Amino acid sequence: MAKLVRGFRDIFEPQSKSFTELENCARGVFSLYGFSELRLPTVEQKELFVKSTGETTDIVQKEMYAFEDAGHRQLAIRPEGTPGVVRAYLENNFVQQAPVQKFYYIGNMFRAERPQAGRYREFEQIGAEYIGNSAPAADAEVILMLKDIVAKFGAKNYRVKINSLGCDKCRPLYRQALIDFLSKEKDTLCENCQVRLEKNPLRVLDCKIDGPRFVGRVPTMQLCPDCQAHFDEVQALLKGKIDFEVDPMLVRGLDYYSRTVFEFQAGDASQNAIAAGGRYDSLIKNMGGPATPAIGWAMGAERVILSRGEIPVEKPKSIYVVSMEKSCNETAFNLMQTLRQAGIRTEGGLFDKNIKGQMKQSDRCGAAYALILGGDELAKQVVTLKNLTTGDQQQIALSEIVNEVKKIL
Repeated sequence: MAKLVRGFRDIFEPQSKSFTELENCARGVFSLYGFSELRLPTVEQKELFVKSTGETTDIVQKEMYAFEDAGHRQLAIRPEGTPGVVRAYLENNFVQQAPVQKFYYIGNMFRAERPQAGRYREFEQIGAEYIGNSAPAADAEVILMLKDIVAKFGAKNYRVKINSLGCDKCRPLYRQALIDFLSKEKDTLCENCQVRLEKNPLRVLDCKIDGPRFVGRVPTMQLCPDCQAHFDEVQALLKGKIDFEVDPMLVRGLDYYSRTVFEFQAGDASQNAIAAGGRYDSLIKNMGGPATPAIGWAMGAERVILSRGEIPVEKPKSIYVVSMEKSCNETAFNLMQTLRQAGIRTEGGLFDKNIKGQMKQSDRCGAAYALILGGDELAKQVVTLKNLTTGDQQQIALSEIVNEVKKIL
């Protein structure tokens, strides 16, 4: 018997309804902020993620599902959304036609990481990218938009952390200061961080093993005047609208971030990021386009749902149509369609089963009422309506069934 691949899963109701609810919630907020949907392809060229996400990131080094296709092309199943959005922005010439764009996406991502609570190898991300606006107002806008989605959906006990990673002027100085500090600790670093120390020392602060050891000990970022002014204005725009704290240890795990970065956190310390993002003003240029400012974020749908908890949803009342004999099947089937066209949740159609089997299925479906049609009913042009909770029943004319059912549901 075929078995589910580890790290992947089937999602049934009622859990699947939580995903739909979150997606609908996000779409509503995106619309208010003027963001339009971009549906991304599942497969891209592998090089897209290597160049954008960074060669030293865990995604590229260990987690990306990459393969060679029949045409000998090096492809990858998308591990994140931002590189695909930027590729689409450039390839479709938005740079010339309409450089300021607000996109959102909803889709599954794939990473070969160790499965655990709230983390799967196939997972859903909801993300937003604001391209073409360098103002601090764009940073504040996307953070507040994310807050509106998370709060409206009902996530509980989350906190917001922000930081600035500076720009190409001030970050090299911090990078060197960090290398000087971490070099003294090199022998105590994990194997991955010893490599990161030379290639991207900021990633050491993001390491789940070594990062916590350096809280309060590492040098702090000294922002240049422009970056400091930008970060100060972001904070001023957020103040009074959202509770947040500045965390100098917040660096994020992707190479393309600059200036403002942020995380929404909930739950325990090891698995607490439910959504995160930041500014990436150099990425579009690095991918072959002109220098273009941009900022975005992505939320893990599973983690947001986990932070809220499953909310019991009362199943809508439904009707179950039963046919007692073959001569009634066509009328019973037409009755089902008539009720559905009237907006009434209707089930049935197991006409090959006897009445006992059909009534048993009505119970499994959680139907509130059964409409039973037999030879006697058909001759009188009526149908028997049975309350499946009380057992009470009455006969109703077929011509009046829609109106009568609407009264009781």
